[in-house]
Amino acid sequence: MLETLIQQKNELTVVTENTTLAEALLMIEEQQFRALPILDTSGLLFRGVIYKQHLYHHQATGRDMAQPVTTLMRNMTKFIGIDATFYDVVFTLRDLPFISVLDHHNHFIGIITHSRLMHLMADSWQPASSRYTLTIITTGERGKLEKAAKIISRYTDILSMITLNPDHNIHTIRLLFTLPKTVKEVTLTKIIGQLSRKGFQLENIEPHNHNRL
Repeated sequence: MLETLIQQKNELTVVTENTTLAEALLMIEEQQFRALPILDTSGLLFRGVIYKQHLYHHQATGRDMAQPVTTLMRNMTKFIGIDATFYDVVFTLRDLPFISVLDHHNHFIGIITHSRLMHLMADSWQPASSRYTLTIITTGERGKLEKAAKIISRYTDILSMITLNPDHNIHTIRLLFTLPKTVKEVTLTKIIGQLSRKGFQLENIEPHNHNRL
């Protein structure tokens, strides 16, 4: 799956370690990038990232824009290998606009952007074939997730399921179940009724309007 997220090097705008700050700023402004990967002069090795905000600050304080981009280089150790897990990608990319990807020879092969990862997660959570997402609050007792899934599965398939704990309280864990388009309102009513009778609290029903995505 990781390969499907990668934007290949030949599709990207990159700079090399001898590109000047002025040249990098021009490229960023012309193409409206937030940051660019920096490669070595061979174009094979990842060196780091140059950010628009640092270029602007450098320029605004009257400093030399003829210096190489390595002067303001960041994220030198922020990269993943081609064999990285999805878990690695999510937590490495969390606060970055993109993460660089290296092959088995440590050569730069491309990037995975934050926006592309978010699109993947949104599509997984709310696929085109979905109709509703139910948010259920549980008490955190062992087996609650399996019990809720079993109840729903009596009536319909489950397209995706996510657990959330936004308030870090084990007794108010949210279970989000995404249901397919085939689920009619009468079936939804039966599911909700059965969940309620088994002690689950329904927090929200989100109907999916895919035209807005």
